[in-house]
Amino acid sequence: MDAAEGVDVDAVSPLAWRLLRVGAGYEQRGVERALDGLQQAHVSMLESGSRSLGIERRRSLLALYAAELSAAQVRAIVEHF
Repeated sequence: MDAAEGVDVDAVSPLAWRLLRVGAGYEQRGVERALDGLQQAHVSMLESGSRSLGIERRRSLLALYAAELSAAQVRAIVEHF
């Protein structure tokens, strides 16, 4: 099972997005390099809660992070933060 499977990206808080990124070992610029069309500013705004990304971009971002984390880690971060 994919670690991102079953996670509602609408339920992921700004803090959880940041913790997922850090837990997966990415800096904001690293995310920019890993996902075409996503800029560091988009990640920053998502993590600060000042702006959301479209659902497909959030799914891509979650999949990127989940590739480096276990399903239990992803669930724990999303559920508790």
